[in-house]
Amino acid sequence: MWRSIAAGSRLVARNFGVATEKVQCSQTLSRNISRSLSKPSLYRSSRFLSDSPAANPKNESSFSPETDLSSLSFGENEYAQMDPSADAVESNDNLGENYDTQMENFDFIPGEGKEEEAYEIDGDKLENVLSLLQSSVDGYLESSLDSFDLDLHEDFVLKVLETPLVLGENLVCFFKWVMKHPEYKVTSGVVDALVKAICSSVGKKDVYALWDLVKEIGEKEKGVLTVEILNELIALFSKLGKGKAAFEVFNKFGDYSCVANQETYYFTIEALSRRKIFYSAWSVCEKMIETGSFPDSEKVGKIISWFCKGGKAKEAHVVYTLVKEKKMYPPQSVVNFLISSLCQKDETVKLALDMLDDFSGEGRKYAIKPFSSVIRSLCRMKDVDGAKTLLSKMISEGPPPGNAVFNSVISAYSKAGDMTPAMEMLKLMRSRGLKPDVYTYTVLMSGYANGGQMEEACEILNEAKKNHSRLSPVTYHTLIRGYCKLEEFDNALKLLNEMKDVGVQPNVDEYNKLIQSLCLKALDWRTAEKLLEDMKLKGLHLNGITRALIRAVKELEEDAIENGEALVEA
Repeated sequence: MWRSIAAGSRLVARNFGVATEKVQCSQTLSRNISRSLSKPSLYRSSRFLSDSPAANPKNESSFSPETDLSSLSFGENEYAQMDPSADAVESNDNLGENYDTQMENFDFIPGEGKEEEAYEIDGDKLENVLSLLQSSVDGYLESSLDSFDLDLHEDFVLKVLETPLVLGENLVCFFKWVMKHPEYKVTSGVVDALVKAICSSVGKKDVYALWDLVKEIGEKEKGVLTVEILNELIALFSKLGKGKAAFEVFNKFGDYSCVANQETYYFTIEALSRRKIFYSAWSVCEKMIETGSFPDSEKVGKIISWFCKGGKAKEAHVVYTLVKEKKMYPPQSVVNFLISSLCQKDETVKLALDMLDDFSGEGRKYAIKPFSSVIRSLCRMKDVDGAKTLLSKMISEGPPPGNAVFNSVISAYSKAGDMTPAMEMLKLMRSRGLKPDVYTYTVLMSGYANGGQMEEACEILNEAKKNHSRLSPVTYHTLIRGYCKLEEFDNALKLLNEMKDVGVQPNVDEYNKLIQSLCLKALDWRTAEKLLEDMKLKGLHLNGITRALIRAVKELEEDAIENGEALVEA
């Protein structure tokens, strides 16, 4: 028994020694030795030796020469379990004795088991290629490249593509030439490097050639094109203002098994909006909404602005509503612009009104512009009561209304002839410490004059003269028109002279309105001629139609006089 154990131990030591001396052997031989060492008899023998006293001298339970072997629980049966076959030991012993013979007959394969050597770029060939690509070769590029006898390794191709100052057209031709070699495998990294190189040149001709090449790659090489590569192309087309080309790239995503992301939608919408192709831009936006792939708040704000500029404020409001549900808030300037755009059409003013509820805190305090836009729109729609309600809400919750807001409501009431609520707004305006301006007084006078209430209009004029040292020509023109409508031409002429006294120069409109009224209603061509002479002295020019009207009235009167005299004589 002990002889068998010793033989196994010698074999293990010998095999480990051989393995140490032959570290340069091939992997095939190493596997053979490993299999030899992994046989049950050798493995268990080595473990037994590692537990023997020689291996563990400090072990108190290790046996010594004085130890009675019969005291060890190491029987023949147990040894038989550990080494069930004595033939195995003898076989391994024979393996050790025949090891030298096996080494002599072993066939070594050069390079087997060694790591692949790192690829080194041939500097001379690289210089030749770059020199060729950095110059215009006029159709001789492929033949020149064939003569270089290049080793088309991926590192070599990447080095060429990443070198600056290479003509974009030549890079595309170079890559097409590379693709003709069946041994070269096109990868996503190489295509990405090509796209980035062309993007840096920004030549329209080069970009379209690049897109044709990318389509060819997408058809031949499945899985090579990535979302990032296609996004770079869309962004480049957008930069060049080629919206239809960017849209074509977007529509190819499914063919190339790519899934559009936030950047895809953003750059495509940007490209189409720059070319004012808002119908297609909205179709892309609808897909973005379906997938929920929204870009960041700033980019969403730009998308909203583009649709507002394109007359699609209602669609922009849809985007705003959806991102608000996702707790994304575009810049405040974009929100104000959206409200202003919604106010341009009567059917979307209600949407703008609802958006005002989103303002709170400091944001509401300084939101006077969007609130003013909504009030003006309500007044335009003749929903004056709705404008008044919003004005009251502004007084109680903010932002505090100014003169422009009050003037809008007062003007709306005056145009509608509702002078009682208009005067109430004037009193409310004063109670808040606001001073009515010339425009406020003018719209009130216009409301009274249109209703024939010239006394009340003159009272407003007197109050305006007390509070303002200088009035506008429009203020007097409103009253002159009212007097002409009532055929009170003397009062109209008094106002015209008053304008001169207070330093307000009448313009052509005042003269034209008064002259026409004198001719058509009073047939007073003489007064009309005096006003015409006054205009000439002030350097004002009366239009030909009104001049002809004066002559016509004058001739009509002269003809009537002549006919009357003839009748008297008869």
